[in-house]
Amino acid sequence: MPQITIDYSDIVENAFDREGFARALHEATVEIAAAKPEACKTQIRPSAYTVFGYEDPGARGHAVVHVTIGLLAGRSDETKARLAEAVLELLRKHVADTACAVHASAEIRDLDASYRKFDR
Repeated sequence: MPQITIDYSDIVENAFDREGFARALHEATVEIAAAKPEACKTQIRPSAYTVFGYEDPGARGHAVVHVTIGLLAGRSDETKARLAEAVLELLRKHVADTACAVHASAEIRDLDASYRKFDR
């Protein structure tokens, strides 16, 4: 915990400072959600195929960046909202202007009660 997933359209590959974003996101998650730094785990997944509205996907005029953060239950809705806003602000700083429109979003959710993990 926290389990962080970043999905993004590969057309912003060169405009997205993924390493800088992940580091800043971990810092924000520790500060806002009281997570431990060593507990922050992030998977960053590019998507080669993004469909937006009725646009021909081959036009590649739109990109999506979506961040999901799963936290152990117990954080208030206010804390989750503050973290989501911080995510969007960090994306503004770490995704440079591109020729395509960028649609960024964030979701902060509670991990299900069935969540388990192990470390080696």
